Amino acid sequence: MSQRQALFLFCILGVTASVSTGFVSAGSDGAATCATGKESCYEAGYAGLTPLERQGRDTWYRWTGGDTDAHGNVVGDQELWRLLAVRSHGAVDLLQAVDSRYRGERFKRFGVINDPDCSQASAPDQYGLWLDSCSQKNEPGPVGEPVGIIGLRRFMNPKFDPKSWNLAKYLADPAQVEPPYLIGVACGFCHVGFNPLHPPADPEHPTWQNLHPGIGNQYFREQVFNTAKYPASRELKPTDFRWQVAHAEPPGTSDTSQVATDHISNAGAINTIAELNFRPMHQEVMADGSVREVFNVLKDGADSVGSSCLDDPTTKPGVNDTACAALRGYVNIGVCADAWTSLHDPVYGLKKAQTPFDIKQARQASPPCEESFSATVARLEGLEAFLRTFGPLHLASADGASQYLPTDESVLTRGKIVFAENCARCHSSKQPPAAYQGSKTQWFRNAVLRDDFLQGNFLSDDEKYPVTEIGTNTERALATNALKGQIWEQFSSESYKSSPPVRVTGLVDPLHPSDRLPSLNATGGRGYYRTPSLVGVWATAPFLHNNSVGLFNADPSVAGRLAAYESAMNMLLSPTRRPGLKSIPRTTERSRLEFEDGSSLCVARNTPVDLITNVHVSPRDHFVRNRLLDNVLCRITGSGAVNPLFLLMDNAPDFVEDRGHTYGAELPDADKHALIEYMKLF
Repeated sequence: MSQRQALFLFCILGVTASVSTGFVSAGSDGAATCATGKESCYEAGYAGLTPLERQGRDTWYRWTGGDTDAHGNVVGDQELWRLLAVRSHGAVDLLQAVDSRYRGERFKRFGVINDPDCSQASAPDQYGLWLDSCSQKNEPGPVGEPVGIIGLRRFMNPKFDPKSWNLAKYLADPAQVEPPYLIGVACGFCHVGFNPLHPPADPEHPTWQNLHPGIGNQYFREQVFNTAKYPASRELKPTDFRWQVAHAEPPGTSDTSQVATDHISNAGAINTIAELNFRPMHQEVMADGSVREVFNVLKDGADSVGSSCLDDPTTKPGVNDTACAALRGYVNIGVCADAWTSLHDPVYGLKKAQTPFDIKQARQASPPCEESFSATVARLEGLEAFLRTFGPLHLASADGASQYLPTDESVLTRGKIVFAENCARCHSSKQPPAAYQGSKTQWFRNAVLRDDFLQGNFLSDDEKYPVTEIGTNTERALATNALKGQIWEQFSSESYKSSPPVRVTGLVDPLHPSDRLPSLNATGGRGYYRTPSLVGVWATAPFLHNNSVGLFNADPSVAGRLAAYESAMNMLLSPTRRPGLKSIPRTTERSRLEFEDGSSLCVARNTPVDLITNVHVSPRDHFVRNRLLDNVLCRITGSGAVNPLFLLMDNAPDFVEDRGHTYGAELPDADKHALIEYMKLF
């Protein structure tokens, strides 16, 4: 019954990876090359890139899979976004979400980032639509035009008929008439964020100097933006359960399994990408029985197949290590949508169970899929080359850094020792040699005290660990789309699918918090998280895979990021300071969940949102017989008659968001302080 898929996401590529050795901040000497005469611009911000890296940069910021083929068929991911607008009857419609009248408050409302080379429209266009005015046009390749928001692109709709156009009719229901434009999504929409080293004076009016391609947009309110309309009175209301879902998703997260849905609310933090050249690789068995050295990609390691999905699967170290993970990302945000959306119910996920997306079969059956897939593959080497230019973002290089840097050498030295003894085992790519026979703790002490410990260190072993060891919320680790028989099975390795089962116990009953729910068995690859990198951790709070620990202050300034960092670190090291049961997202008032078949469900105020979103049932089978009782109780008491029954059907009954990762909780306060100070240097 998951409503998340009616609210769909944007960001998929989970390669943890943040400014390059060749990256030059706009506003430096390169700014003189700006044709617009502005202080900074897109081109000047990337002085020093090779032609291949520049191609990758353009792919990151602009590529959606293409425009149209010779027959007028849409080949890019904009096909998916139009389908979602039609199937959701406008609940999700990017063309309405990009309305220029919101430009002056987009960051405040939605956490999205305005394109510095665009400005607010002074009037609607010839079709009555309010779209930003942008100076970047006629960019090379079938990449459309900018819409005024980083990572979103505008294309002409080949199905548009000016004679049939009716703005009022379209705004009432986009399914009734074809619009003049389609909106596509590029990787940069989620992954480009404010540069921690050069933050904007006004987040609503950044320059290119204020943006960074790999930090990740930690402020993005995905579902709120998805459902945006102008004016706000046209948006979803709190009495609509979809509003409750949208506002329950933490800022800076994205749910990578909404379309196709796994019926689990499992939004994850948009990770920083940095130090890819030093990221550990691991042996994984592929579908053909071969063994490859690959990155563990996505938080659960589900996209760990290297280049094995390519027509030429030959491993090219440092060149195509991220190829199939990137492709899975592009497919999931809409490439080949005409093929894979037929393999499931793309909005509600109820009418048809998932079947696997067969890459070769889809390309043979669909010329638009083949064209988009092949064109995307042709860009992947450039994309990886660009990603490999992202280096660490050190606080010492930030504007005004001197007032924020720790200076007490004795505290920093103690912090290094604490890190070596308590953190480095997982949070370092520099590990003891395989043949080392001595004390690993002492090895880490010696290593961390070296001046070069942080140089070329991914600050993660990138290994997968069972959730029972880490203790954090399991919802993201219970995702099912990469399991055998599910839609993305060809993008996960046999090693992933044959991972030992994990038995999760001690789950809190959100309706009776003193009680515990039955244990669950995570099989087929589920039940694991890989170690996140700590590169630039001072700038990336809140913490944990779901951004559940620490202050969210929506402040991208250096001081704001450090305030969030210190809050998150204090809660991480002192778990009793966390909200705990109060971290369970709950409905703010009575709401109703409407289904395509006309049935509906009353959801009581204070109901755990995930109690409803994590269930996969046919609504008519379960609710029609309870409709009278449900309606009466909903009106009189605000309670949902059948809400508690969902606990029996919940796919991931883990409701406390900020639990787990209690390492360091027993440290003395002085050691906690020392560790917090030292990690500001990461």
